[in-house]
Amino acid sequence: KFGIPLGITSVVVVGGLSREDQGFKLRLGCEIVIATPGRLIDVLENRYLVLNRCTYVVLDEADRMIDMGFEPDVQKILEFMPVTNIKPDSDAAEDASVLLANYNTKKKYRQTVMFTATMPPAVERLARTYLRRPAIVYIGSVGKPVDRTEQVVYLIGENEKRKRLTEILQRNVDPPIIIFVNQKKGADVLAKGLEKLGFNACTLHG
Repeated sequence: KFGIPLGITSVVVVGGLSREDQGFKLRLGCEIVIATPGRLIDVLENRYLVLNRCTYVVLDEADRMIDMGFEPDVQKILEFMPVTNIKPDSDAAEDASVLLANYNTKKKYRQTVMFTATMPPAVERLARTYLRRPAIVYIGSVGKPVDRTEQVVYLIGENEKRKRLTEILQRNVDPPIIIFVNQKKGADVLAKGLEKLGFNACTLHG
């Protein structure tokens, strides 16, 4: 939707839809491909898409993809990228005048961007392998809670949790309120119990 007014064509490449239809759209040409790892590998292996001129790669929620077991798929996709447009690991590659001069030519270097909420070893390994001279941008302070958040810990027994939670909720705490539990079943039971007490509760889980 955002690309249409700018004259930018994008193609969505995901599972659950016709691979042939997606391949046809790719062969018509596009500037942006938005894809899930499995289907992207599928169209690459079937030559619906080649990445020879790809100059901008975005890995969104890299940590979640790794947690879901997609690390081999992500590595395989990055291996499809040509080595000819990888930025050299040298100071000369950072020269602004050179970068600007190459901007409208085929000499543009590939830029890889990773968005991740956490930095587990697998994501660090991926970054070390495929990123050159990476610039790391942190949003907020690492490991520091938000200043507006007050953290209170109650050391109580298992049987007292429900009673204490009810007491807290009845102190006229302003909604919305999020309650985290460690099991789906526990979430459903808790929601039903809160509804009996007059709270409008819903659950969110897998």
